[in-house]
Amino acid sequence: MPLPSGQFPDLQNNGVLITGGGSGIGAALVEAFLRHGARVAFIDIAEEESLALCEKLAAETGSRPQFIPADLRRIPSLKSAVDTAVDALGSIRVLVNNAARDDRQPLEAVTEESWDESLSVNLRHLFFMCQAVTPHMRRAGGGSIVNFSSIAFMLNMPDVPAYATAKAGIVGLTKSLAGKLGPDNIRVNAILPGMIVTERQKRLWLDDDAIARMQERQCLKRMLIAEDLVGPCLYLASDCSAAMTAQTMIIDGGVF
Repeated sequence: MPLPSGQFPDLQNNGVLITGGGSGIGAALVEAFLRHGARVAFIDIAEEESLALCEKLAAETGSRPQFIPADLRRIPSLKSAVDTAVDALGSIRVLVNNAARDDRQPLEAVTEESWDESLSVNLRHLFFMCQAVTPHMRRAGGGSIVNFSSIAFMLNMPDVPAYATAKAGIVGLTKSLAGKLGPDNIRVNAILPGMIVTERQKRLWLDDDAIARMQERQCLKRMLIAEDLVGPCLYLASDCSAAMTAQTMIIDGGVF
């Protein structure tokens, strides 16, 4: 599926930082912002995939995103990555908190260590990314933060208790930060994707039957892919949504 053709000219030359940008949804977002003329940096732990994406986009667009390898579970590493992004971009006007990992684990198998790991991967770093980036947004006169949550916490899914908790927490974090940062002209919104079929999802969790069952619940009877999240994210990042903050946008094909 091609990227949406809508244009957001105000994004041109804006500094955009994306977490988890090396593959899947994040890679689609990196490409979209780059094609809109933004100056893009992304953070990922997977170096091989990320470097391959940079080469692909440089060959196709003539522009190369700045890849910053970092483990977002390590807060000093996260803060250093933000400093590197600011040095590369000059300023940050858009932060997209996309990085996550939807591991499955039944209730009986959850340990203190696995619970803390899931919250670290899926929730904690969003707060500290916002904390590290907002001083730069204030100096730039404002900005937009887009947090990626999920409809998972609304589906009563039995095998993702920690992940669902984290994704619900992102909604609360979004609203709290919107209240704090609004006076600084920094908007904070969240996107809640439905079942987005990526190569990782197909490799680990999804087969044709699972995809078909979800499509039965959707109003739109087709498979949702990473590119379906590009338009909503660009909209929230752009001046088209200049009066929109503390909101959640569900992109699930009409399950909710």
